[in-house]
Amino acid sequence: MFKGIIENYINKLSLYDINDFAIKNNIYLNKNELETTYKIVKTEYKEFLNNPDSINLDKYKSYYNEDNFNKIVILFNEYFKKYRAYL
Repeated sequence: MFKGIIENYINKLSLYDINDFAIKNNIYLNKNELETTYKIVKTEYKEFLNNPDSINLDKYKSYYNEDNFNKIVILFNEYFKKYRAYL
């Protein structure tokens, strides 16, 4: 059930949505970082939903400046802990 809700949300997700969420979490992505994040979310969410423990954020480290990457990892871990039971 929740996977369907998440899939519907991801299908409607825009660059604006990602940028807005990042800014609300004190992460200021440049254009390349924003586009990379959008691409990752849109293309890899199914893998993550099917096997949440498979995600390896370190493979994306080179696409972000160090400060943004560290903030993304912290935010990801926070949300992962909070919503893990729904995956």
